[in-house]
Amino acid sequence: MNILIMGAPGSGKGTMSARIVQKFNLTHISTGDIFRSEIKNETELGKTAKSYIEKGLLVPDSVTNPMVVSFLEKNNIENGYLLDGYPRTLAQAEVYGELIKNSSLEIDLVINLDVNYEIIKERITGRWMSPEGKIYHVKYNPPKVEGICDVSGSQLFQRKDDTLESVVVRLEEYDNNTKPVLEFYAKQGKLVNIDGERSMDEVFADIEKLLEKK
Repeated sequence: MNILIMGAPGSGKGTMSARIVQKFNLTHISTGDIFRSEIKNETELGKTAKSYIEKGLLVPDSVTNPMVVSFLEKNNIENGYLLDGYPRTLAQAEVYGELIKNSSLEIDLVINLDVNYEIIKERITGRWMSPEGKIYHVKYNPPKVEGICDVSGSQLFQRKDDTLESVVVRLEEYDNNTKPVLEFYAKQGKLVNIDGERSMDEVFADIEKLLEKK
């Protein structure tokens, strides 16, 4: 079973990915993992990607697409994979589709976590974290003492990309680049939208039912 999970920033994609991988014993793959592996192993594609990254440039699709396929082919994914964070654009989806066509790597299902943007803004801008990495939320998981970590007593802080201005930019980018990818998979009959506005347990229960039918 090969799955692609999608959703806007703050939709709960990371949480759901971890639970899906654990429950169904799939290989969790993100482009970040792939880049790090290929660069560490000094493959030709890894060296090329590194040259772009070191210059502060985005790695082009002509490098990213074959790198993803190469990584999948070289790793043990007998039970299937969960691909997270790729493809991000229609061009990537189209090329990736051609590269894996008629192979064991073909995508079986695309799960999209559907969350209203106003809820996403509330989720992200309300997040605070400790220097040790413990995450709080002013509404959903507040610390016992405002601004102080329950565990370490450290002062909480907000990440720079968790501000409203940053969230708006990220959502606009998602609209422009990633929504066409959803339409691409919808036309293939592979897209399933999941209501991501409920509790994590409720969202996962729906995903679990969906995957157990596969």
